[in-house]
Amino acid sequence: MKRQLTTFILSVLCLAGHLVAQAPAAPTLIKVGRLLDPRTGNVLAPAAVLVENGKIKEVGTPARVQADAPAGVKTIDLGNATLLPGLIDSHTHLLLDVVVPAEPEISRRHNGEFAPGLLLAIVEPPNKRVLMGAQLAREDLESGFTTVRNLGHSGIDGDSALRNAINSGRILGPRILASGRKIAQRGDYLQDLNPALAEAILQQEFLRVEGADGARQAVRENLLYDVNVIKVAVEDNVTVAEMSAIVEEAHSQHIKVAVHAATEVSIQTAIDAGADSIEHGNQVTEEQLKQMRAKGIFLDITPIWYGGFWSKIHEPIVESSATRANQAEGDNKSRQRGVELVQRVLKSGVKFAVGSDMCWFYPGKTRGQATATIFPIMHSIGMPTLEILRAVTTSAAEMLGWQDRVGTVEAGKFADLVAVAGDPIADISELERVRFVMKGGQVVRNDFASH
Repeated sequence: MKRQLTTFILSVLCLAGHLVAQAPAAPTLIKVGRLLDPRTGNVLAPAAVLVENGKIKEVGTPARVQADAPAGVKTIDLGNATLLPGLIDSHTHLLLDVVVPAEPEISRRHNGEFAPGLLLAIVEPPNKRVLMGAQLAREDLESGFTTVRNLGHSGIDGDSALRNAINSGRILGPRILASGRKIAQRGDYLQDLNPALAEAILQQEFLRVEGADGARQAVRENLLYDVNVIKVAVEDNVTVAEMSAIVEEAHSQHIKVAVHAATEVSIQTAIDAGADSIEHGNQVTEEQLKQMRAKGIFLDITPIWYGGFWSKIHEPIVESSATRANQAEGDNKSRQRGVELVQRVLKSGVKFAVGSDMCWFYPGKTRGQATATIFPIMHSIGMPTLEILRAVTTSAAEMLGWQDRVGTVEAGKFADLVAVAGDPIADISELERVRFVMKGGQVVRNDFASH
């Protein structure tokens, strides 16, 4: 019944917002000063892209592409802008918007910054949560993130319901790979719950790992909601046998497995079980990076913790001077860990992507603007700009298994395109100021049109 109500209310929202499904757009010719290919770093200048039926039909010089365009084609001239493939956030949480609580609240709870916001999300109506997710999804799209992988904290089926509403044209948002409930051990996120209610609360958000058979069953329960990926949170208490059962069950249904693993032990468990991607990987060793490279396992770097983000989201809170000082010291240590991680990853040759892990309320920014803070952070900890671009386009598309659909501006792929005014290779912060967004041939935003 809850799932039916969620679908119904999303349908009502689309009528109120005039976002009903549209007929396929007419053929469109996009002219632009520069077209950047993140895979190679090559630039075509000037360039043109012909779009038909939501997909890219041809890419080349304006003269050649225009000659092949059908009569009456609609033309969008972006002037001297730089055009790129739509951006991919490979690790996000669209149905969670945690406001950091007051300092006394933090100190009185296990996982004090995160748990109060997560509990509030769980106990509030699922429909309210999905509607919030619809807003955050649109904000991500408006900032150029045309594809996202939503990795948990969405209730039982909130992200799949949101994905379906977007796919059917009822609301506006990015392409979503939904993971459903996160598979995790008891107590990893929430502790000290009311014993009479704990089970009911937890099952709204998590599926438990309890032996190999239980792990398989958890995957099957998620597959009932047509998920695109399985998300597992692995601490040091999950066995290789349990993790292997999850991977085998998911792979038997052609579904990839993304594993939250931060410690050396949990990372090794994910590697030994044959996971498809390791999320975070904070303590990954050089030997583990070699193993990941040999097995083709992706590392999904989540950089928001490495660039002063933690202090930013705490700014609205009245905190003691000692707490502020501790946060500043923590930011400096985290930044150094980020520098060290990036250098080891680049040296290892392991495949990697970059995801935001965004689930936080960022004062003064939309969700999309908050997500885009990953770009200057990655640059500040030593990743070259072209590598950053690949990590949110071509490499991310491969990690998702969608390299035949998104990630590059090529004939046959979805017409998911973004444009910025300047050169993102020279200044990666240009990606914080996306001014043109097209998804599936539909223009989402075009700030160039007013100039």
